[in-house]
Amino acid sequence: MNFAGRANGYARRVVAGDIPACRLHRLACERQLRDLKRAGRGWTYRFDDGAANRICQFIELLPHIKGEWARPQFIDGAMQYPKIKLEDWQCFVLCVVFGWVNNETGRRRFTRVYEEVPRKNAKSTKVAGIGLYMMTADGEPGAECYSVATTGEQSRIVWGDAAKMAEREPEFRAMFCVDIHAHDVSVPGTASIFRPLNAEGSTLDGLNIHFGAIDEFHAHKRRNLFDVIDSATGARSQPLIWMVTTAGSDRSGICYEQRTHLVKILDGVVEDETFFGLICSIDDGDDWSDPAIWAKANPNYGVSVLAEDMEQACRKAMSMPSAVNNFLTKRLNVWVNADSAWMDMKAWEACADRTLTVDQVEHLPCWMALDLASKVDIAAKVKLFVDHENNRYYLFADYYLPERAVENSANSQYQGWRRSGLLRATEGEITDFDVIEQDIIADCGRFDVREVPYDPFQATQLATHMIENHVPMVEMRPTVLNFSEPMKQLEALVLSGKLVHDGNPITTWMISNVVAHLDAKDNIYPRKERPENKIDGVVATIMALGRVYQERGASKQEIDAYFSEGMRAF
Repeated sequence: MNFAGRANGYARRVVAGDIPACRLHRLACERQLRDLKRAGRGWTYRFDDGAANRICQFIELLPHIKGEWARPQFIDGAMQYPKIKLEDWQCFVLCVVFGWVNNETGRRRFTRVYEEVPRKNAKSTKVAGIGLYMMTADGEPGAECYSVATTGEQSRIVWGDAAKMAEREPEFRAMFCVDIHAHDVSVPGTASIFRPLNAEGSTLDGLNIHFGAIDEFHAHKRRNLFDVIDSATGARSQPLIWMVTTAGSDRSGICYEQRTHLVKILDGVVEDETFFGLICSIDDGDDWSDPAIWAKANPNYGVSVLAEDMEQACRKAMSMPSAVNNFLTKRLNVWVNADSAWMDMKAWEACADRTLTVDQVEHLPCWMALDLASKVDIAAKVKLFVDHENNRYYLFADYYLPERAVENSANSQYQGWRRSGLLRATEGEITDFDVIEQDIIADCGRFDVREVPYDPFQATQLATHMIENHVPMVEMRPTVLNFSEPMKQLEALVLSGKLVHDGNPITTWMISNVVAHLDAKDNIYPRKERPENKIDGVVATIMALGRVYQERGASKQEIDAYFSEGMRAF
């Protein structure tokens, strides 16, 4: 069967709009079609139909081991387990990853794969088959293949599927001389193995990885395990790390870091010819309760993802607010921000202008606010420029953290933010407030800074120094009374598109971490659900906005009217 033809035909149908797909899914297909045009014109890579077909043929020789497809049947007079039948989208992923090879060496182009699809789309089945292929049929002597997860139980899911496939297919075991043991599947003749691997194990030293399947990648709270796997492929000529996940909520983790890298590749912002990925979700503006859009996120809709099951889960989400995020992440592959997220992140992203610079707004009056910390929390200094005439607000932020905290943090993006200049690391184990003081004085010398509100906690000495330098410091304690109305105003500005920010990813991450709870008097206050979910930049922004409205002398009625206007505008 010409699986490569099916794969490329699938890409064309997605791009043409004949198959429901989200924007990122379409971009992955456009990339494949664009690369096919580049091949043969002096480009480094070529598409090998034979290599693409081979992986698909191999997996279709393996048996189903779960669900209704796994029931044994009489086939050709004997009891057999039905074989896997790949869907077109699965052929697309497999053919792209295995079909592209280097013109000179013949080695695979792609060494890293990120696959993000909702549950019940047969991720584990496909990746288990890939693991068996990499162990037996990829031509790699001593192939070390692993199913990787944070816990032993999770790491055995993909590996367990592979072991059951091998167990139910005696011809496969005989052809490749495969042995099945309690903790691994192996080929003694080539010293190749496939086994589960997790962070709970006694040691991860000495790995020489040919294939690693990282399962439920969003659940990795720290980057340590990924870094070990990623660095353990250096001795292999064509290693393959396959990251498999549904969406999650931790935008600071290693999973979202890799996802962000893929999105930049698909958007043409970053060039990485060895990284492939597919993200299946819904688009901004889609109504998640509309069954017509569910197929966009679920490529196996109508096959292993059943309409009745989706309808039942959707009904639960519509009647129980606590179930909404679970439906969005697990069924529609939408990244949420917290169990009770405050900000509409789609609206926040719509307010981003990545071409915006402070030079463009430096003529406007500015409110600068501080939320300081000394050890593990981020110190934030935000500047809010206000265009009263056009009712526009422009937000910029500076962030500080001690060098030791950057190096030791579980947040996998701190070091990247430091390298890109978004996070300023001060020497030592505590934040150097002298650095912040110098920046405040410099800002006040350049901009029309009306006020600098600050939380007196950990800032008394700094405030004293700044007052001596004629900086207009204003104490603002983080109370519900001080924060509730400006927090509502901030939400209204975002929903109405009247706040413009520069797309700073740290600020976006912090906004996504904020949880808000209404009290009996409809007051709200910014909170975080976990210590690692920093919100310092948001707190500082609320403080700045609060002082803006204090200066204007807006009444409670005006604020409420403005908030209602923002909601209507949205």
